[in-house]
Amino acid sequence: MIKKILNYTLRAILLLTITINIFPPAEVYAAEGDTLGDLRRDYEEKLAAKQANDQNIANAENQIAAQEQAIREANEQISLAEDQYDEAEQLIAESNENIAALTSEAEKVLLYMQQMQGQNAYVEYVSGASSMTELIMRVEAVNQVTAYIQTTTTNLEEEIKKNEELKVQLVEKQAALEKQVVEYEATIAKYYDDIADYDSYAQDIDAQVAAAKEDYETNRRICIQNLGEENVNDSTLLSSCSEVPVNGNWTRPLNSGVITSLIGARWGRYHNALDLGGNAEGTPVYAAAAGTVVATYYQQPCGGNEVFIYSYVNGEYYTHFYYHLLSYNVKVGDVVDQNTIIGYVGGGRQTSSAYGGYDTCTTGAHLHYGITRGRRTTHTTNVLTTIPGFSNYVGYRWASRVIS
Repeated sequence: MIKKILNYTLRAILLLTITINIFPPAEVYAAEGDTLGDLRRDYEEKLAAKQANDQNIANAENQIAAQEQAIREANEQISLAEDQYDEAEQLIAESNENIAALTSEAEKVLLYMQQMQGQNAYVEYVSGASSMTELIMRVEAVNQVTAYIQTTTTNLEEEIKKNEELKVQLVEKQAALEKQVVEYEATIAKYYDDIADYDSYAQDIDAQVAAAKEDYETNRRICIQNLGEENVNDSTLLSSCSEVPVNGNWTRPLNSGVITSLIGARWGRYHNALDLGGNAEGTPVYAAAAGTVVATYYQQPCGGNEVFIYSYVNGEYYTHFYYHLLSYNVKVGDVVDQNTIIGYVGGGRQTSSAYGGYDTCTTGAHLHYGITRGRRTTHTTNVLTTIPGFSNYVGYRWASRVIS
């Protein structure tokens, strides 16, 4: 029994020794790099982008309100045109009734006059005048009755014609207004689409602003602690505030796995990292190089929990980033080494359940892993297209974090 215990103990010590030898604590080096002013300007640029996006949303909302008011006014005009159309139809009906009545009266007068002429009644009526004046008046009376009927009928016919033309105009007006309403509605739909895009970007830029602000404030606090506030300004090198871990080489962030997607164009946009699958959610994710955590945040609708680490590898500065994490164990300002578990693989069913299915761009558990030169705290397409330790083809597998 004692022999077995000793054997297990020796194995454990040997395993620990091998692990330490594979990923020894990183050497530190006061290298040149970014300044506090660079971080402040980065934060201010992202804040300005956020404010511009907020203004775009406000402008779009104002345009929607204006278009909705225009629709209300157009609908009022359509209702008014419909009322005017009904009035025109009523006037035409009334005029037609009047014309019919006058035509009937005219027919009676003409018939009476014909009868009088046939029986010499008209001649007797006219010749029976006691004076020339009365004669003229009698002839004029007959003519006026006839003229009145003709004039009134003509006027009514003209009124009917005008109302018919008005009806045509009102129909055309209604059609034009209805077309305008359709155009206003299309414009509103466009602005709603714009707002959806702005809102989606706002979720990203809000996280970016928060990350950049935290990065600046954390590093400024570290600089003040180490150098004294009177010695800290925009030109202060970050490397003068805290030593930067130096790495001789990269390691892989997962003990094993398989490449499921490459860097490059995909789904209509640029995929800026390798997708590393073959692991269940909750699998530990390690820092691929020792460095300083410069950003950690939760990004919707695509990305989820994210970690950005700033490192100095083989004489050059890099930022390596990790998306779709189920959770992470680090915070901005933390110094990590290659033995540090920074978080855990997410992107699968458990993540969707825990976070309400936020990660709409994932199809299963995996790690989104990429590297870019320089210091970054947000998404970029300016990335290394060949990642150390990985071959560029889907299906590539590995079974060790060590890069030979």
